Amino acid sequence: MSSQLFGKVSLQPLQVLKDNAEEERSETARLSSFVGAIAIGDLIKSTLGPKGMDKILQSTDMNAAVQVTNDGATILKSIGIDNPAGKILVDISRVQDDEVGDGTTSVTVLACELLREAEKLIGMKLHPQTIIAGWRKAVDTAAAALERSATDNGNDPEKFKQDLFNIATHLEFQDSPQGRESFLTFVSKL
Repeated sequence: MSSQLFGKVSLQPLQVLKDNAEEERSETARLSSFVGAIAIGDLIKSTLGPKGMDKILQSTDMNAAVQVTNDGATILKSIGIDNPAGKILVDISRVQDDEVGDGTTSVTVLACELLREAEKLIGMKLHPQTIIAGWRKAVDTAAAALERSATDNGNDPEKFKQDLFNIATHLEFQDSPQGRESFLTFVSKL
């Protein structure tokens, strides 16, 4: 039976990379990933917050309109990224946008800063698994602190309505300017 299974297996080398692809090893590859991801975080960091700066997006297509935005998701969607860690940051931003609709810049900048600190720790010869274990402990600690500080106003309609108004005033509704008004109208009918 085993001779039938292994009789058709070729032991010839298999080309995995494209012909024009470059292969990087250990430290060089790690450094390249860190630098690429940190550059993306630094690119959109200045758009963060109420006093965040706008970015001008110019397409390579000369017929396309120039776009001015401070929305991290829009910026990240519009730039070409070939760095693997950078692509992960863009994916994190996309998931944040899909799931929550806001906070794309914050989540990207936070992930970038975690990578920046990880780079320093790896430079101090800490093993990546040790860093990950520390991050997991930090997540558990932060989740517990949030749980302790959370208040449930679900049983008090007036406080719950006020919570929804407070949420609406912080949401940007960047994709739909009418979204905020619709949300506020919905809340006012509760």
